[in-house]
Amino acid sequence: MKRIFVTFLGISTIALAADNTRHDKKSEKPNVIVILADDMGYSDIGSYGSEIHTPHIDRLASEGIRFTQFYNAARCCPTRAALLTGMYHHRAGMGGMTGTGIELPAYQGYINDESMTMGEVFQSGGYKTYLSGKWHVGDAEASWPANRGFDESFCVIGGAADYFDPYKGDYKKIKMVRNREQYIPPDSGFYMTDVISEQAVDFIGDHVASDPETPFLLYLAYTAPHWPLQAPAEDIERYSATYRVGWDSIRLNRYKRMQQLGIIDKGTRLTDRDETVPAWDSLTGEEQSAWARKMAVYAAMVDRMDQGIGSVLDVLDKKGISENTIVIFLSDNGGCMELAEQFGKNQPGSDPGGPGSFISYEANWANASNTPFRYFKHWMHEGGIATPFIIRYPEAVTANSWRHAPAHIIDVVPTLMAYTGVNRPETYRGKALKPMDGKSLVPVLEGDDRTVHEALYWEHLGFRAVRKGDWKLVSTFPDEKWALYNLQEDR
Repeated sequence: MKRIFVTFLGISTIALAADNTRHDKKSEKPNVIVILADDMGYSDIGSYGSEIHTPHIDRLASEGIRFTQFYNAARCCPTRAALLTGMYHHRAGMGGMTGTGIELPAYQGYINDESMTMGEVFQSGGYKTYLSGKWHVGDAEASWPANRGFDESFCVIGGAADYFDPYKGDYKKIKMVRNREQYIPPDSGFYMTDVISEQAVDFIGDHVASDPETPFLLYLAYTAPHWPLQAPAEDIERYSATYRVGWDSIRLNRYKRMQQLGIIDKGTRLTDRDETVPAWDSLTGEEQSAWARKMAVYAAMVDRMDQGIGSVLDVLDKKGISENTIVIFLSDNGGCMELAEQFGKNQPGSDPGGPGSFISYEANWANASNTPFRYFKHWMHEGGIATPFIIRYPEAVTANSWRHAPAHIIDVVPTLMAYTGVNRPETYRGKALKPMDGKSLVPVLEGDDRTVHEALYWEHLGFRAVRKGDWKLVSTFPDEKWALYNLQEDR
């Protein structure tokens, strides 16, 4: 199986007559690529302070605009619903997760018909629409991408799967689909991240060859680096010694690099190590080796995703459509403290990170992924909801620049609509649509570095927050005690 790699981006296309040849006339509308990482922390890429090798994502950063205060919705399903609809996730029907069984419209567990997905909006606006990767906004066939606006789709329906063997021999529950048909991976040579990347590259190549005059939207939603932590051996080996220094040193080194890059102010305080995480020096040598291995696997997964993104950027360059392509990259939530072993089992004798293993890096390393912030995925503190956000659009945005205005994942679709001229109707399939909550970020991208929102809101399974200006009110679950922060002084 050939290996190809991809990233979460937005792209504009130039109409092409054939492979490697540049068409004289640009498409009237840009192509769009949105790339979403899964469970990746705020400081996990090089352009946001990481030691992990991510040259292709970093290329996007150097050729585009980075945001320092961009927010997601703290967990897989809510973030994806908000990203796809431009609405707060409760209003789209995804207040909780898929299959929560709560009989309330806001928690029904799939995107409702009073919303339009990104695919539906752009499909109705004349775009060819593609999805490669994770869906996780509806398990029933009626909610699959093929029935929610994507002309072609290759996806994982649920939240997580083994990277080498998604079904593990049990094909009763459909986990992966190509359009409306179940996808069964080959018996060998399968690695999820590579296949997601390969499919994305194929979508682009086939589109340019068959329909170059039509703009396209590609939603590239990786499962990496979500648990189970699994990666090819050669990628793990690259990081075999990197994390032996421990999480305390990694956090401090990232914090210093983030200050140097201007992501955080010199006066920003590095939060204390999470109270559940022991000091690295208190561990035995054997414990340190085991923990260093887990983070090496995690880093390898991010690295492999970046390689895929590099292949996507490469095909854009070769097809001559990079200049008229909007590319967006972000993550669905902060680093994850969940214990993967609650959801799967290691096979006896399997190497950590290899086929048959089923591990996670837990709060110990998630605390480092979310440097300099507190807490994790699920929480509405900054560690749970702050994400890298990169947008590259050579025709419209200034390269290698920063924006510090607070913004939210609900703003992605309105921003793309503003750049492409695509409109969202008031009714769809006979249903009146709820208005979007998101706002276009075009004024911010053009240099007005002020938020487009009077306030921002979050809630998921009892975790809550409100941000207005520099003030943020946040509570955890189940204690439900509110705390007020001035983010200029204590983010």
